[in-house]
Amino acid sequence: MIHGIPSEEILEKSENKVILKVKICAESDYFDGHFPQFKLLPAVAQVDLLVHYAQKYFGLPLSTPSIKRFKFSGKILPDTTVLFNISFDSEKRRVSFEVTDAADGKSYSSGGYESKITSCNF
Repeated sequence: MIHGIPSEEILEKSENKVILKVKICAESDYFDGHFPQFKLLPAVAQVDLLVHYAQKYFGLPLSTPSIKRFKFSGKILPDTTVLFNISFDSEKRRVSFEVTDAADGKSYSSGGYESKITSCNF
């Protein structure tokens, strides 16, 4: 469970792609303080979930060093069930994604970022 969001359901998984069904529960602390009268999932929370799932399914670092483009086109309200469609191009180290409504396919967000492996030499 991440921030009060139950475990995701894997709908499809391959070496470089995963589709996850996720219920964004009203009880999630992602909604705390984000418009008490009209709660919606903040864009930063969507990025946090994306990075978490990319780390979990593709072994990537929990960071987004080079965001290429993110587009937030819809409001995710409490108790909405969404699909995270995430792809990873290992040659370019690029993560691409789209978050859509599980019921009607409406797009909430999409984009991509580059994940770089870094090392520290002391």
